[in-house]
Amino acid sequence: MTVYVRSLETAVPKTMLIQTEARDVFAAQPGLSRLGSRLVSTCFDSAAIDTRYTAVEELTMDFRSDDPKFFDPETGLLLNPSTKVRNDIFAREATQLFVKAARAAVDAAPELESRDITHVVTVSCTGFFNPGPDYKVVRELGLNPAVQRYHLGFMGCYAAFPALRAAKMFCEADPQAVVLVVCAELCSLHVRASNDPDTIMGSALFADGAAAAVVTARSGSEEKSLLQLDHFETVLTPVGEDSMAWNIGDHGFEMVLGNYVPHIIDDHIVGALQPLFARDRELEALPYTDIRHWAIHPGGRSILDRVQSRLGLTDEQLVPARETLRNYGNMSSATVLFVLKHILEQDPEDGDERICSMAFGPGLTVETALFTKLRQAPSAVLSGHAHGNLATEVPVP
Repeated sequence: MTVYVRSLETAVPKTMLIQTEARDVFAAQPGLSRLGSRLVSTCFDSAAIDTRYTAVEELTMDFRSDDPKFFDPETGLLLNPSTKVRNDIFAREATQLFVKAARAAVDAAPELESRDITHVVTVSCTGFFNPGPDYKVVRELGLNPAVQRYHLGFMGCYAAFPALRAAKMFCEADPQAVVLVVCAELCSLHVRASNDPDTIMGSALFADGAAAAVVTARSGSEEKSLLQLDHFETVLTPVGEDSMAWNIGDHGFEMVLGNYVPHIIDDHIVGALQPLFARDRELEALPYTDIRHWAIHPGGRSILDRVQSRLGLTDEQLVPARETLRNYGNMSSATVLFVLKHILEQDPEDGDERICSMAFGPGLTVETALFTKLRQAPSAVLSGHAHGNLATEVPVP
């Protein structure tokens, strides 16, 4: 049975962060050591990011509050709120992103009604609340209250793949199933000033965003769908368990992103791809460059550099990942769906086109997937660009 992505839509908050301005704010914080100050400049300048988006509206010079929680523009100080304060904002702001992305995905499949949705799978690792985002999506979109709901929490940057894999399995089990998958992350909630290299790197890379897809195997879906879901694989590298992690602290969640992660990916990426390509004998013998599209999660510039070098990919094949990183930063689980959307917006060649996709996360976990971009999926069928219809202001951090 063939399972399809009928629609794929994305959303970001309205507040834009300019990378150079964010760098200057972080570099001006009191308590930074000389090494810390150098690391801030190096990490922000080498991240290959121009802009990011945040749900924390007060991370701008223009925002005024009698009781600032994250940033005081009068003094230029970054504040350090408790995990509870951060999570309360997550519950409010993440709900809006989940709902906006989900509604856009459903609206982009007009032959389907809200009541046709049989399963909802939500994904996030940047906050918790209950009733959770799966419940909020069902209520706000007016879905059938008997819809099956699943939430994948705290998995990290690769979590879109388990969500899509679960959607595929639901559709294979029930040919009439229609699955709504929604990833939303508010990584910027957890930034803080620090001399710790991992914390500085996280502050330079991470951002907020959401993406949603409608997945189904219903008869006639191929004629209107964007992607065919072919195969998924998971590989745990033999090393790296302590090199990438995501923990809960008293003042937000704490990222461990060791500088050895790109080396681990460099050493093990070929082995991680082998079980995926073994699923398709036509691809197994091909050079990597013969697969036109590569949807790689842009965990950071150095990770993309390592993947490109190890697999011998062209600059053109890395454009979707690098432009997503440049314009949106690392939005954790939602990011690879932004990359896929970028690929779908490219003018199609003759016939269907294969896509190899991968994402990396705590463990160190490598998730890989093979998709087919369908010939009837030119940019004209996609309803809007990656920031959708949300307003964008031009603030400073």
